[in-house]
Amino acid sequence: MELKKNPKKDLNRNSGMYFAMGLFLVLILTYVALEWKSFYGYDDVAEGLPQEELWEQAPPITFVTPPPPPPTPVAPPVLDIVDNEVDVEEVVIASTESDEETEVIEVDEVEFDEGPVDVVVPFSVIENVPVFPGCENDADKRACFNKMMKKHIVKNFRYPELEQEMGIQGRVNIMFEIQKDGSIGNVRMRGPNKNLEKDAARIINKLPKMTPGKQRGNPVRVPFSIPITYKLSN
Repeated sequence: MELKKNPKKDLNRNSGMYFAMGLFLVLILTYVALEWKSFYGYDDVAEGLPQEELWEQAPPITFVTPPPPPPTPVAPPVLDIVDNEVDVEEVVIASTESDEETEVIEVDEVEFDEGPVDVVVPFSVIENVPVFPGCENDADKRACFNKMMKKHIVKNFRYPELEQEMGIQGRVNIMFEIQKDGSIGNVRMRGPNKNLEKDAARIINKLPKMTPGKQRGNPVRVPFSIPITYKLSN
């Protein structure tokens, strides 16, 4: 028995046309999707940015200060024009030189005070240095003075206990004068601590009386300076 198909019910009859229409529709959609463009307004962009970024993007406002006005020109001084016929008083300067008619006044003898003059001569340049007790017979009295000074400091040295406990150490620069009678005076000191300064002054005040220094045969005051170091042993 032969099967008969209804040509109207055949699904493959228009398949080529349907394929072409579908392909055309896909091409149209692809073209539209690729060519589609959108634009944002200024308000939309501003709303999407933080407020700090908007301030950073704004240009800074600068104020230009105008220069000060130029100073007012000073008027030239008014010159007084004097007529040639007016008499002008002239200033006469008297001469201080003497002439033959000048009377010479006799001057009595001038009295000079021959009392002692208070002179200060540094230790480094004085002719006769002060003599430390025990250096009278030494040929180099200057070197002997320095040696005896160091010996005196070592003998009377005493580190203050409070400064030892606190670990305070340093150098005290001390200056004094050997007076015209050989005594010690005008003691001055500078150091890292008041107690160290007082102890250095105590050592200097214990110096014995010396033979005063002399300049041109006359006793004079002689300043002398020496450092005293306070150092803790490790």
